[in-house]
Amino acid sequence: MRVPGAFYLNPELKQLVFDELEQYSKHGGDGGFLPAVKQIANVAALPGIVGASIGLPDCHSGYGFAIGNVAAFDMDNPEAVVSPGGVGFDINCGVRLLRTNLHETDVAPVKEELTQSLFDHIPVGVGSKGIIPTSAKDLECALEMGVDWSLREGYAWAEDKEHCEEYGRMLTADPSKVSTRAKKRGLPQLGTLGAGNHYAEIQVVDEIFDKAAASKMGLDRVGQVCVMIHSGSRGLGHQVATDALVAMERAMARDHIHTNDRQLACARISSTEGQDYLKGMAAAANYAWVNRSSMTFLARQAFAKMFDSSPDDLDMHVVYDVSHNIAKVEEHIVDGHRKRLLVHRKGATRAFPPHHPLIPVDYQLTGQPVLIGGTMGTCSYVLTGTAQGMQETFGSTCHGAGRAQSRAKSRRTLDYSQVLGALAAKGISIRVASPKLVMEEAPESYKDVTQVVNTCHAAGISKKAVKLRPIAVVKG
Repeated sequence: MRVPGAFYLNPELKQLVFDELEQYSKHGGDGGFLPAVKQIANVAALPGIVGASIGLPDCHSGYGFAIGNVAAFDMDNPEAVVSPGGVGFDINCGVRLLRTNLHETDVAPVKEELTQSLFDHIPVGVGSKGIIPTSAKDLECALEMGVDWSLREGYAWAEDKEHCEEYGRMLTADPSKVSTRAKKRGLPQLGTLGAGNHYAEIQVVDEIFDKAAASKMGLDRVGQVCVMIHSGSRGLGHQVATDALVAMERAMARDHIHTNDRQLACARISSTEGQDYLKGMAAAANYAWVNRSSMTFLARQAFAKMFDSSPDDLDMHVVYDVSHNIAKVEEHIVDGHRKRLLVHRKGATRAFPPHHPLIPVDYQLTGQPVLIGGTMGTCSYVLTGTAQGMQETFGSTCHGAGRAQSRAKSRRTLDYSQVLGALAAKGISIRVASPKLVMEEAPESYKDVTQVVNTCHAAGISKKAVKLRPIAVVKG
């Protein structure tokens, strides 16, 4: 290991991490993945890494890197690498939160109809196709322009862009670095939710921890209705990652790069393969922002029709949009020196502090909003970034609950009718395209998101602002 491995865990979450390691020792890998403890250590041995290989409270095994792993690489070190495993296959999987001026009591009489309307408006499920007209030329523009394309085409508001990480557009994107196959997969899926852990939820403000921060976000009263959208770059991002892994295996052989795990395929940042991946990844990230913008447009339409009003009159503004699967060039202080780093965040959220130049002017005094999605039927959180997080975790915090058991085990041990019944018992309306897949996303399959959030809060790497409670769930 070139740097230490560092974990942010409470006793219960620590036990889950060690349980994963113990299961691996007894029975071998889960889906071919090493346990998170080993993966954090393997990443700590990659060329050019600085600081530490960081495991956040929601970390668990993933492809190459653990999900919930942050690792930064020195851009000025010619040996430093970029690895698609440090971003994940769903490039710029992320979360967007919309507020409204509605109260829970306004929604209650029409909750079922509103949930159905949201389900009807947003295409969901495996193989779902977008309903927003998109040509091949449109896709090229979307890959290059991100939210600027949505704004130009009338699917986004100017204010939406201001409240997106990177303002919804990575300027390094190069659509020519996205393969024809990736574009073919992505073209019909623009504006779709997908399946798995992706969702659109109607939520209400359940508790306010930081009144000043909540007020700046326009989340200022308990019972206020919000919409949270969790999705990513769909098949296009997956193909960009797959293509890069193939190219990087060849680059590793050529440049004599050795790693402790074949899934940690990587290339030197300065190499052709490294630069091609970063440009293609940026284009896929732009696609994801357009995807969430398109679903925002559809969600606004669903609410407007139900309440016979305009989205503007319903105050359906974007609070923020964050990514939790991405690699970006940022400046950080390492050992007292300012360095340009390529920060990989996989299952981790950027959490910049107050006064940071890269966060919107609205949030300069409070810090960047950080959106932490819960599991199906459990609470979600809005946090803010801190100066301590900037010093310790490269301005990063958790992204969600993190899996506690594999999808296969969830399918074996849970019954979908019981999962749906438990949601109904909580008064949560639900619409799912594939009911038999909901076992994979049941709360029992995940860690406790409140423990994850409280661990980050106690460690000082992010600060709790608002707790949100779901009243309706739409899933693939």
